Amino acid sequence: MGASKTDNFTDEQNELATLAKALGHPARIAIIEYLLKVDTCICGDIVNELPLAQPTVSQHLKELKNAGLIQGSFEGTSICYCISEKGIEKIKGFFQDITNHLEKKKNQCC
Repeated sequence: MGASKTDNFTDEQNELATLAKALGHPARIAIIEYLLKVDTCICGDIVNELPLAQPTVSQHLKELKNAGLIQGSFEGTSICYCISEKGIEKIKGFFQDITNHLEKKKNQCC
């Protein structure tokens, strides 16, 4: 089997693309916003906050967790979720690099 197209990019580029893809759905944005709002580890409340079925919410949580944007831990029979600062810091760093570059250029393009 041939090389994957992702092999042509750095690990950092692939990781940022995974993070961006995880944020590419409004339900996942809503989950992140809710976790930021409650500012604590929560278990079943997320399903009550979104107009989606429980299995759909679980799938979105799984995508966010696999990307490293949230983390989960077991409490009894439930999984409690919170923001993963490490994942958010990677996104923040990427956009900070863009911002710094644009500030240096000061509209010197086209």
